[in-house]
Amino acid sequence: MADDIDDLLDECETKFFDSGKKPKQEPTTKLNSSLSSETGKTSRYKDRKPKSSHIKNADRDELHDMIQECMDDGPEIPELREQPTKSLSNSNTTDLSSARKRCVKVFLGGSKFAKGLCTGSEERVCDKLRCTSCDFNVVILNDYEWHKDCDYLFFRNNIPDFDKLISKLTRKRGCCAYACQCTWKSVVKLTELWSGDPQLKWVCGKHS
Repeated sequence: MADDIDDLLDECETKFFDSGKKPKQEPTTKLNSSLSSETGKTSRYKDRKPKSSHIKNADRDELHDMIQECMDDGPEIPELREQPTKSLSNSNTTDLSSARKRCVKVFLGGSKFAKGLCTGSEERVCDKLRCTSCDFNVVILNDYEWHKDCDYLFFRNNIPDFDKLISKLTRKRGCCAYACQCTWKSVVKLTELWSGDPQLKWVCGKHS
């Protein structure tokens, strides 16, 4: 019985393998032809020489020639000459001489005293006074003095119009009438500003 079963199995295996189909193999000729065609293409690509570098060199030479022609046809550029520099000593001297200066001491005085910039060696009556309170220049009237009934509103409304101020002025030789919009004073003697009347807010407004 066992031998019959073995024979039957052998017969089935034989039939099964005989009936199976073998896989088809592609012909080698087709593969060889494709390889030969690819080889031909690569050989043709190798035979081609790059032309881009040659074109770039030609364009560069042409551009260089055009630039050279433009430079040759353009206007001539004059040579720059060095200008002599001004000496610093001269410029500094000019600036110092033209600078505006203040009085060393501020003096008030009558009409007989010299007016101008007061230096350390020469005392003069300052004629460039300015009030720091009302921010007006001080009016100086030679050979006049103010009436005793002058008030703040009179100067506030009339400074610096002389035609209106004359109504409160009296002629007095050797005297000077000083006034801004907030303060007024009549002076005969040479008087230093701060020692004469500390209430006055007048300062030297600089001399040219």
